[in-house]
Amino acid sequence: MTRRPRRNHSPAFKAKVALAAIQGELTITELAQKFDVHANQITQWKTQMLERAADVFETGNSPGAPPVDIKRLHAKIGELTLENDFLEGALTKAGMLSAKR
Repeated sequence: MTRRPRRNHSPAFKAKVALAAIQGELTITELAQKFDVHANQITQWKTQMLERAADVFETGNSPGAPPVDIKRLHAKIGELTLENDFLEGALTKAGMLSAKR
């Protein structure tokens, strides 16, 4: 028996299959045939979805996203703008950049 190469399924596909399993209109075996995925994998995705369902309704930032510090980002933009202006002037004086832009 030859082994099938490893497949990576998208999160959307996993959610679709897990939701179909939760709905219970088809058996796990029928879903496995329909979506061409092993029944154990469907059971795992279903369990993961049920365990993490409450996370969808949490308020605030998503767990993986760090909070954004707007003041720090604006300061960095100002610093980079200042550096670009300085380097543009230095290159123009050195004759490596035309005066008109």
